[in-house]
Amino acid sequence: MDSPVAGDPVPATMRCMPFVTVRPMTPSEFAEMMAAADEDYAARQVEAGLWPAEGARERSAAETAKWLPDGMRTPRTLLLRGIDEDGVGVGSAWVALDDPNGRPDTAFLFELLVDPSRRGSGYGRAVLAAVEEATRAAGSPALALNVFGANRVAIALYASAGYDVTAQQMRKAL
Repeated sequence: MDSPVAGDPVPATMRCMPFVTVRPMTPSEFAEMMAAADEDYAARQVEAGLWPAEGARERSAAETAKWLPDGMRTPRTLLLRGIDEDGVGVGSAWVALDDPNGRPDTAFLFELLVDPSRRGSGYGRAVLAAVEEATRAAGSPALALNVFGANRVAIALYASAGYDVTAQQMRKAL
């Protein structure tokens, strides 16, 4: 998007973003993110009608273990904590530098979490932008992700950040 100010090279969507950098997670931050991510993923699978509620949390943890077999030491994985200008953590991300779907030259964003107290204030967009830069710096020219259809806030964030829909799954209860 072009800036509405003549000669201003900064897109309007970026001028109002909070300042966020990313750094590798600490072990305690990793544990916190994984607990929140497993809970969120299980709840969204149940909400979408894909999993029964019983055992969903355990199933989510098993899938996480499949994609992070060595935990924080899993090769070609970025586990990042978003930090604001005051040095306070505002979000977390998990990126696999090799797309699990086999797309060449594409990393995969498994998880983007924004601390609840920071939601709705531009921190999601800021953390996403910092994660994209870290992914690019790690050698990936593209970043893919999956988002559940009921997660309208995330869908809007990703669409406004330039992500295109490349596949779509649909379901109808009969």
